Amino acid sequence: MFPIFDVSTSGLVAQRTRLNAISSNIANISTTRNEQGQPEAYTPRYVTFQTDAAVNTSGGGLGVKVGSVEYSTEPPNMKYEPGHPDANAEGYVAYPHIDMTTEFVDALEATRAYEANIGVLEITKDLTNRSLQIVA
Repeated sequence: MFPIFDVSTSGLVAQRTRLNAISSNIANISTTRNEQGQPEAYTPRYVTFQTDAAVNTSGGGLGVKVGSVEYSTEPPNMKYEPGHPDANAEGYVAYPHIDMTTEFVDALEATRAYEANIGVLEITKDLTNRSLQIVA
């Protein structure tokens, strides 16, 4: 009915998925074991977006959708900690290759994009209400 709502909603969903991946990366910045309890660094996740033409049903704009959730191909950061229970034979522990500054900047950007989509929804809602008041 109102394609702008669909466009903004698609942006909200995409940014929420991105924020979930970022928060997972931050939460696992020191994880040195996998789900099976084996020494293995957490693999950071990154969300990619793509346009969603399915949102463009009645002349509205293109939406966005999550294209995929990619796993980092960067090798883990090796830190010399011979007393650590997850240290290898040489005394190095594999930590995830996660840069906290980059994650915070990405989280800030995703939050601002989320807020912008909320703003568009609010403005569209107000304009629709005012239009109905004029007609009625």
